[in-house]
Order: sequence, then C-alpha cells, then structure tokens
Amino acid sequence: MQTRLQTPLRLASYNIRAGLGTDLRRDPRRSLAVIAALGADIIALQEADFRMGQRPSALPRKLICDMTGLVPLPVAINAVSLGWHGIALLARPEVMTRDVHRFDLPGHEPRGAVVVDLETRLGPMRVVGVHLGLLRSARRRQLDHIRAELARLAPLPTVIMGDFNEWSTQRGLGRIARDYAVLTPQRTFPSRLPVASLDRFAHCANLDLRVIAPPAKTKGAQPSDHLPVLAEAQPI
Repeated sequence: MQTRLQTPLRLASYNIRAGLGTDLRRDPRRSLAVIAALGADIIALQEADFRMGQRPSALPRKLICDMTGLVPLPVAINAVSLGWHGIALLARPEVMTRDVHRFDLPGHEPRGAVVVDLETRLGPMRVVGVHLGLLRSARRRQLDHIRAELARLAPLPTVIMGDFNEWSTQRGLGRIARDYAVLTPQRTFPSRLPVASLDRFAHCANLDLRVIAPPAKTKGAQPSDHLPVLAEAQPI
C-alpha cells in the first residue's frame, strides 16, 4: 500500500469557456461539477474570467470551495478576477503557494502564462498555466518566451499545462519539447465530438507524469466546448 508521501499528485487542466455550455447556457455549477469529478489536487483553468471590464470571475468563489474542496491560488491582480489573462489555478487547501510569476506573452492577442511555485506533499513544484494564441507563429514565439523565462528562475520540478491551441500532434510544439516532455492526452475539442487534442501537459525530466482518463463526459449538452485532461505526477 502506498503511503501518503508516495501518493501521486493529481493534475488537471480545463478550458471552462467562462461557464458557457454547448447549449449556449451559462451555468457555473456544471463547470464546477466537472472539476469536482476530476479529483485533482491542482487544476489549471482557462477562460476562468469574463473578458470585459475588470474581468470578473465566471465562477463564484464560495461555490468553488463548496462544490470542489479546492481554493483559488493568488494569481489574480485585482479583487474580482479569479485568474490572470483568464488563467486560474485551483488547489487543495494543504498545497501552499511559495511564489507567483506572471509572463506577458508576445503576439497580436493579449496572452499570458501564470507560474506558481508550490509546496506539495511531493515537495516543491512549479506549475505553469497557459492558454496559447490562435496562430502557430504566435504560439512558437510564446513557447520560446516561456522557456526563456523559466530558465531564469531557480530550478524546480515543473509541469506546464493548459490549452496549447495546437491542432497538430507532429508540428508546432518543438520549442517547448527541447526542454520538456510533451504529453498529448485524448481529443478534447470540440467537446460534443472531439477531433483535436488542444489541451496538453509538458513536464521536466525531474517529474514522471502519467496521463489518466478523466471521468466519462455526460450525455447531451456539455458545460464547455473543451473536455478536461488529467494526469498523475511523481518525482523521479
């Protein structure tokens, strides 16, 4: 039997589309039900905030805790947003935040990467939440920028997770693959009939990451146009 210290850390990523389902009905409870079912210790969310004004959270903070047992990590730069550039990170209450970094990313669209240094039951870990651009040329520049900025930080076991927006499984991710192993789980987009694996993980050589299947999606309308991805991490 595994001890608590040997138990893998469950990581997830989910583009929640600000709670807008495929039936064009906005229901944060549906999004949170999916998040709760994943059983993740840490989850990166994309499109967690609305796009206009101060970018208020699409998920009520009290509902997050009540329905999932997770708490938002301190990545927002104002009191109403859940994340930064729509990227939020939720974690179990025992996961402690040591530091937060925010990288503005190049490209025509406003994009960013959220970097959080954590203390977990497996030890120190760095989690990077991303939502890359729609154009491959921009994504390549963004991945170069992320690699360069991470190289300037003190080394930690690192996992990058989020919506990479890359439709190809053979091209477009070579920049990050120079330093990180890229894992492409199941097809996630569009959620009703997935044809593209837009949502991915990338991890350094100090972590062992194993993709696991998320719970089966519900029938009918989906809470988002993406499906979540799920993995378990252990140090090497």
